Amino acid sequence: MDGYDEESLRAVVRVCEGASPAEVLDGAPARAWVDFDAGVRNLDDRSWLLPRPPEEPVRPARTLLDRLRGTAPSRTAPRNSPPPPAIALCHADGRIREAALEEAPTAPELRPLLAVRCSDWAGPVRERARVLLAELPGSALVPLAELILLLSRRTRGGFARSLLERALREGPAADVVALMAHQDRATYRLAYRIAVERALLTPAELATTAATCGDVTLQDLCAEAAVATLTATDGEAGQAAVLGRLLTARSARVRSAGVTALRRTGRHGEAEPFLADRSAVVRACARYVLRQGGIDPLPVYRALCTEPAAHPGAAAGLGECGDRATDAGTLWALVEHPSPAVRLCAITGLRALDEVVRERLTPSLDDPSPAVVRAATGALLPEAAGIPESLLRERTAPDRPRAVRVAAERLLRAAGRGVA
Repeated sequence: MDGYDEESLRAVVRVCEGASPAEVLDGAPARAWVDFDAGVRNLDDRSWLLPRPPEEPVRPARTLLDRLRGTAPSRTAPRNSPPPPAIALCHADGRIREAALEEAPTAPELRPLLAVRCSDWAGPVRERARVLLAELPGSALVPLAELILLLSRRTRGGFARSLLERALREGPAADVVALMAHQDRATYRLAYRIAVERALLTPAELATTAATCGDVTLQDLCAEAAVATLTATDGEAGQAAVLGRLLTARSARVRSAGVTALRRTGRHGEAEPFLADRSAVVRACARYVLRQGGIDPLPVYRALCTEPAAHPGAAAGLGECGDRATDAGTLWALVEHPSPAVRLCAITGLRALDEVVRERLTPSLDDPSPAVVRAATGALLPEAAGIPESLLRERTAPDRPRAVRVAAERLLRAAGRGVA
């Protein structure tokens, strides 16, 4: 974890020259403080980077004999001066680090290094740093959140994180809300978890976050929290607003949470449109909710497949819960449908129904839709050895579409024939 580079060494040199750590590392990510700490300890390897100490003139040697004996003083002698506090806090000597800790609590620009020292490998330094950090008000830890969470990955890094979490749980809600907008992923995830624990967000806000954010962990957290509040939401309109946001989300994980929540609110019938969802997880949730409401999804699927262009996903769902003897013919007919989406879902349904027939599906390797070609390839992989080698070799020619070439090569490798 502790590395250093030229940038961190330049920062160390600037601080040695008298610059403030806050000035040097202003706007830098939390990692820069860790690199700064490592850079100070490694300056012994690059001493030429340090500024030269001030020099004072001294009286030159009076005799040649003194100079030959090496006893005469030099013409100049360095003045000894203590290192800046930020450098002392990172010094290789633990006694120097420990002595420098006393200045850190009253100097906000040194507090990041105080947090670093809380995971110090030297016990006396670590314990003293923890005492001083614990004496700070909780609000002083909020600006250090990203660094504290980074340091918590260390073996001895949990102390500062515990302090931060307690400060966020017991402190002003504004501190938690501020960290929810942080750019660092670990930081905003922690803030959202605590916001959910403290009920700082309304069900509508939770649903909106779940539906719009790109973080999968946050999607799950906020969707589950929004669903958990539905039974306490006042009025049908409030429930509809929360469910509507979840059910229209782009993420399948969020939509599945919304579909499952329909059972909790007694809206079982509203799961029917999601039987033909593009996501298998959402389709499975919709079937579960309908069955809980006493509705058999299979007849609904069969009805939807009579208008496949309007409900392409219904073909996949029919294969997931249908009957081989009754429904395989419907799916094979849909493999020839003009819509690529319907053909794709029909092949998916055939795989789920365990009704793949090699000779009937092989022509789909030449489908104009790359997605359909990929689906057919996946379905044919277990049967690759039975496909004529010449048929596959022809499809590896340079003039064939890329999707077709890739499919043929995958099947050749699956059959153990290799690719020329």
